Amino acid sequence: MMCQFYVHLPPSDSSPDSDSKPKPKLSCLMFQRSADLGLGIPFNIASYALLTHMIAHVTGTEAHELIIQLGDAHVYRDHVEALEEQLKREPRRFPKLRWKREGIEDIEQFVYDDFVIEGYQPHPTISMKMSV
Repeated sequence: MMCQFYVHLPPSDSSPDSDSKPKPKLSCLMFQRSADLGLGIPFNIASYALLTHMIAHVTGTEAHELIIQLGDAHVYRDHVEALEEQLKREPRRFPKLRWKREGIEDIEQFVYDDFVIEGYQPHPTISMKMSV
């Protein structure tokens, strides 16, 4: 896995005297050589989205987008039935990430309690075994 971050600067026509000056936006491009669509990709989406928010927080930017490029994207045979069940589900609203404390200036300063997830309403678990 490899990722690259990109900063989108606010338009130059935004007022420099405004108190609500827009922050630069941060995007993350992640490339993954081999991707298990059943188990691996959901974990990677959550992990790299969180990393993007963490990097944005310590750099004074606003998390904007996560772009994922996959090389060998695959579904294992023993995951097909579970993924068919998942595809029948109605998507729910995305949860919101909030910081419990401000002023974190170094990525190493984050602790578990800094992350507050609001509005997370997961569907019931669908079991899939790890394929090797």
